[in-house]
Amino acid sequence: MRDLGVGFNYLVQGQKWVARHGKQYGFGLLPGLITLVLYAAALVALALWGTDAVAWATPFADDWSSPWQGLFRGFLTAVLFALALLLSVLTFTAVTLLIGQPFYENLSEKVDRDVSPDGTAPESGLPLWRELWISARDSLRILVRAVLWGILLFALGFIPVLGQTAVPVIGFFVTGFFLTEELTSVALQRRGIELRDRLTLLRSRKPLIWGFGTPLAVSFLVPFVAVFLMPGAVAGATLMARELLGEETEETGAHDGTPNEARA
Repeated sequence: MRDLGVGFNYLVQGQKWVARHGKQYGFGLLPGLITLVLYAAALVALALWGTDAVAWATPFADDWSSPWQGLFRGFLTAVLFALALLLSVLTFTAVTLLIGQPFYENLSEKVDRDVSPDGTAPESGLPLWRELWISARDSLRILVRAVLWGILLFALGFIPVLGQTAVPVIGFFVTGFFLTEELTSVALQRRGIELRDRLTLLRSRKPLIWGFGTPLAVSFLVPFVAVFLMPGAVAGATLMARELLGEETEETGAHDGTPNEARA
């Protein structure tokens, strides 16, 4: 259980790091803002035309009497929007990281240099197009896994009592795990660690991953919060990746000229 607190502490430390590095934080906001606009437009469109889409998909209910037709289609519309929100949470990080790959790669490297005893950071040595391809490919693989989990949890949600209590909690933990995988991939991919090995590494410390990712998954449900937390989440995930790999880490700020007393 101690790892739950340690994971949450890394999330906090990441936010503190970007708070001390205003320029990095400012650049890190741009990809999230772009993604937010795209997702907001998609959700607004779904809210406006979701009912029509459900009516088109359920022609067999055209002759149903009131109120059953309205209740049935209203329920399906609500489910459709709920699934869209879930997918938004699950994919927001992946899409934002893909759009902001150069920004977050640079941020993660600066965090590594800041806490590394020798002031250096691992480099992949790959061209940008190759890094983008690997990131997109791995994100798609993670998305498939996340969607399968989402379908399973959606089905379990119909179980009385359990579906309204335990299943939502499990959903946040599952979402938190996948969010953490996406965020740590920035630092781990730069170290040449493949997706299969990354997943094995994260599964070996699940409480640590849940402590980091689950509060983040919950906070991402609040509009706009994800945008402002993303830079710090990347920084915190980089710090946590160093622990997962057993890399020596100094106190943050060791190589950016911040006085020791200011870092205490």
